[in-house]
Formats: sequence, C-alpha cells, structure tokens
Amino acid sequence: MAVRSRRGRAAVATLAVVLALTSGCSFGPPGPDKAGTAPNLPGPSIAATASAGPDEREIAVTVLAKGLEVPWGIAFLPDGSALVTERDTARILKVGPESGADGLKVAEVARLAEVRPSGDGGLLGIAVSPKYASDKTVFVYYSTATENRIGRLVLGKTLEPILTGIPRSAGQNGGALAFGPDGYLYAGTGDGTATGTQAQDPKSLGGKILRMTTAGKPAPGNPVKGSLVWSSGHRNVPGLTWDKTKRMFATENTQPKFSELNVVQKGKNYGWPRADGTTTGGEFANPLVAWPAAESSCGGVASFETTVATACLLGKRIYLLNVTGNGTVLGNPQDLLNDKYGRLRALVAAPDGSLWVSTSNQEDAGEPDPEDDRLIRLVFSDGGAGRS
Repeated sequence: MAVRSRRGRAAVATLAVVLALTSGCSFGPPGPDKAGTAPNLPGPSIAATASAGPDEREIAVTVLAKGLEVPWGIAFLPDGSALVTERDTARILKVGPESGADGLKVAEVARLAEVRPSGDGGLLGIAVSPKYASDKTVFVYYSTATENRIGRLVLGKTLEPILTGIPRSAGQNGGALAFGPDGYLYAGTGDGTATGTQAQDPKSLGGKILRMTTAGKPAPGNPVKGSLVWSSGHRNVPGLTWDKTKRMFATENTQPKFSELNVVQKGKNYGWPRADGTTTGGEFANPLVAWPAAESSCGGVASFETTVATACLLGKRIYLLNVTGNGTVLGNPQDLLNDKYGRLRALVAAPDGSLWVSTSNQEDAGEPDPEDDRLIRLVFSDGGAGRS
C-alpha cells in the first residue's frame, strides 16, 4: 500500500474554509434532538473565516478521531456517541461521548469473528434499533466467505443472523443499512456479478433495496407480498437516508460510467445493467443526479433541512444538493473538502445536526496520511447544521 507524505492534506488544518452556496440553499437550525445530547466535542481543526459574502456559508471542520482502519458505517446511540464499523478489522467502535486532547474517546465494543473481509466486503453498515433504550440491539451488514448477511446483536453478546443469501463479490456488496421513518429496516445490496444478472431477477436479493422487520422477514406493504424487495435494478447501494418529508434517497456506485443519487420509490426499477446514469424511454427510474464516476463514486448520504449531502470515494469530496419539495435539484450541486482529506465514505447527520464523515484511505485504493483514517465533523455557521 502506497503511503503519501501527510504534508499536503495535513496543511488543510491551517486553512480557512468558506463554502459558496446559492442563496436558495437553506441551512436552518437543527430540529429537536431525538437521540440524546451531543458529546463533548474538541475544537475545530479548521477555523471558519469572517469574510463570507451574502451567498456564502462558513463551515468549521473538526477531526473527531484518528488512526481508524476503513471506517464504513456510523450510527448514533441515545447518549450522542457513535458506533462505527471498520470494514477490514470487523470491529465495532464506540466513539465518544467522552473526549480527550486528541479528539473523542474511541473504544472497541465488539469484534465479529463471523466476518470475512476481502475486496470491498467485510463489516459494512450498522443501524441502531429504534427501541435501543429497552432492547440494546444493533444491526449489522457483513460478509462471510460466501455471502453477505444481516445480523443483530447486543454489544458483547453473540451475533444472530436474521437474513442470509445476499450475493457476495469482490466489488459489489452493497452494505447500506438504516431504519426508515416507518420503523422498518432497509438494506442496500450489490448485484455481485460482472454482467448485472441479479439486479433484474426478482428472486435474487442482489442489486436491490430490501425492506424488512427486525426478524429479517418481509415488511408489510412491500411491493410484492412475501418478498423483501422494495426496489430493484441497482448495481451497488452503499448509502440510504430520508429527508424530513420521508422521501428516501440512495447512492449508487461502481457503475462504469456514472455514480448516482436516486430518489427511491416503492417498486421502482433503477435500470442496472441496461441503464448507467440517465436513460430515455421511461422504462426505468432516472437518478436525481448522475456524476461521472471519476468525480464521484459516492458512498454515504445524509439529509438536513432542504439539503442532501453525499460523500465520494473517487471524487474525494462532499456534494451538497438543494432539493425542492417536488424532488428537483435547485441550482448546481456544490462541493467541499475537495481532495483535502482523500477518499470519503460514510456520511451521516448527527443528533446535534452536524455532519459526520469518514475517510477511507487505509485501503488498497487509498494513499493514507499517518493520521488516517479519520472521523470528521462539519458545522455550518449562520444558523446552519450543527449550530450549538
């Protein structure tokens, strides 16, 4: 694995960052904290300037944790701390709420012996039970030697598989895992083949977004009774989120030409392998946005106010989109952190309204600095996300 001097990206800690946004892009105060209070966070490692123009927003960037190994999924506990999965070590880490001189406290709370990491497979998405206060349960998406699975566990106890038989491959394993506003568990899977044969097969779990109960059974109201499939025609789904109107968004990557951000609707087909990016004819649902793969390959996705944000691996940046009430993008997507921290993977909205993003440089495609991998917090000023 190549190692690049930290001099280039570490220099960003001395820079002031101003994010230019269209005046139509709103960053209002965060809503009520439903998941607990924020941890005692360290100070920002990039100071925002005071010279922003009328159509600009300032951001403060704080490195919360360093020295991680391919952090893949992030989910928050009721006390405001985060559970973070490491793809290649099969560890679940608790980050915060305590902090020290170097950032938030990081502690290993589980290491899953069932996981067999290789390629893009390993310990991937994580979701916290909506009833965590009483059941103490978390859900994980993980790879074995032959397949991908979804399991549940109480930290420190045995992992129990609730769904098996998700196709596994070197590069398209999906891994997104999140509870929707309806209380059901959603998972984004990968097609797992070079030709896309499983994405269009209604009997395969590959290349789908699945909707299930916490027992891994098809949720009531799915498009086909008795089927886990919520949507189909996906190449690889690493990120899921919902906005305040309960509209669902999913990222799509590893397609040869384009990386996509999709608005996901019940029973829709998103076209892989016949569609890569926007298509004509109306047979398939078109993406909200399709970026050239070299500028994107986006993973995590988060929503706050009218903004949808996605973190990109090949693009080494975060894209921000102002999405209107009727589901269109207002203005051009804005980007930030462009190649300042390398490859970016996980992205979530924290309970305090800030954004947490992880780097993914400690893998074969990355060029890690000595501090990689990192968890980074973004706070927008002037009434923006994460305002304390």
